[in-house]
Amino acid sequence: MLVDEKIRVVVDYINQVKTRCTFNATAKALGITPQALKKQLGEPRPEISWFVSPTSGEPLRYTDSQKHPELYRTARIITSASVLERNLEL
Repeated sequence: MLVDEKIRVVVDYINQVKTRCTFNATAKALGITPQALKKQLGEPRPEISWFVSPTSGEPLRYTDSQKHPELYRTARIITSASVLERNLEL
């Protein structure tokens, strides 16, 4: 599976479970750098606002209108690449 396809799988999964996930955990699971992930994800929009900073738990440089309406429905944040690797067989 190509990196672009893996990113789509992760984005779909995160939107399905409606749980925030750190850039670091996602990038590690995909085998790319957090900076490369941010570039691949593109412009801020609700469906990718689930990807957050590990320190603040917030999406970086997002306005409230760019955040998913259910972004704060749970305090849980996926911080381990192994969770994504296990759940998505990456």
